[in-house]
Amino acid sequence: MRESHDFEINPEIIWLVFRSYSRANLPSDAIRAFDRMAEFGLKPSVDDLDKLLYVLCKRKHVKCAQQFFDRVKHKFEAKAKTYSILVRGWGDIGEAVEARKVFDEMLGRGCALDVLAYNSLLEALCKGGDADEAYKMFREIGSHGVEPDACSYAIFIRAYCEANNIHAVFSVLDRMRRYDLVPNVFTYNCVIKKLCKNGEVDEAYQLLQEMFERGVSPDAWSYNTILAYHCEHSEVNRATKLISRMVKDNCLPDQHSYNMLLKLLVRVGRFDRATEIWESMGETGFYPSVSTYAVMIHGLCKKKGKLEEACRYFETMIDEGIPPYASTIETLRNRLIGFGLMDHIEILACKMERGTSSSIQELANEMRGNKSCVRSRNEETEPESE
Repeated sequence: MRESHDFEINPEIIWLVFRSYSRANLPSDAIRAFDRMAEFGLKPSVDDLDKLLYVLCKRKHVKCAQQFFDRVKHKFEAKAKTYSILVRGWGDIGEAVEARKVFDEMLGRGCALDVLAYNSLLEALCKGGDADEAYKMFREIGSHGVEPDACSYAIFIRAYCEANNIHAVFSVLDRMRRYDLVPNVFTYNCVIKKLCKNGEVDEAYQLLQEMFERGVSPDAWSYNTILAYHCEHSEVNRATKLISRMVKDNCLPDQHSYNMLLKLLVRVGRFDRATEIWESMGETGFYPSVSTYAVMIHGLCKKKGKLEEACRYFETMIDEGIPPYASTIETLRNRLIGFGLMDHIEILACKMERGTSSSIQELANEMRGNKSCVRSRNEETEPESE
């Protein structure tokens, strides 16, 4: 990568090299790239140092990052940002003691501390299981001329949720309201998840309403967490109402939303409502994927008198050019065999052979029971059909 007439190395390219080596779990090579910058006519700066430390810590190569920093820090005027990267890195791997050492060194070098530096240590302490020490430091931040921000409070909210201390969570939220600080959607989602896990779904709805009142737009994750609770407890009416509310609130249901609801409706035998939901999905701009079809086919195969309907969904999937999961083919095939409908199996296999997708054509053999010629499709990322 030498400089040529057509190509010139710049810091941004070197940063890409740092990131590539780090992602490949080659921290030594990333560090070597930094050490060789001068060979390409580039004088390493604090920004370059920060970039390298950040990508190393992001990939959990914190020890390498710290050793490298200790070797070169005398050459740079490291600022709070540099130290904060290392503090956060140690915190991410649960090494609160090491994080505190770096923070103390930052203080000793007289770096001008900002709220980000303090937040890095607070988070490291909380992740290390020392929330009490973190709170003690939190109370002292103001005396150093630094005002806590919403992220500072969010650190404690996440820690208290992890510890299942809902009372402490709401105490922090109340304090944020007094100081007119607004949690972001991720912080709210963390609390909503904990409330639903504890069966306090009404409180989760209240928090959802508070988000609107404070100008925070809930995302699909916010609603899906509550929807999952309703589906787990077979609360059909509340689940369908929540889907309608999502549309009304301009947060369109996603694949997970529809998969959960359809699975519930089929499980409890509300086939009429499942059909209504299926037919209305296009109005929200959602079109069923392989996992959504799988939810319907697997669910209907388990219900008496619904095998023909399961076959219709399977045929529609083939017509849409969507290759089915291997488990979906196996489930449908076994049910057809159970009823002695071998001719239906051949009809479906022939339809698959005429499909527009080569993947579907290959899967026709599996419908006939010949698995040796089939590449199984990965279903690990689509658990809703189980």
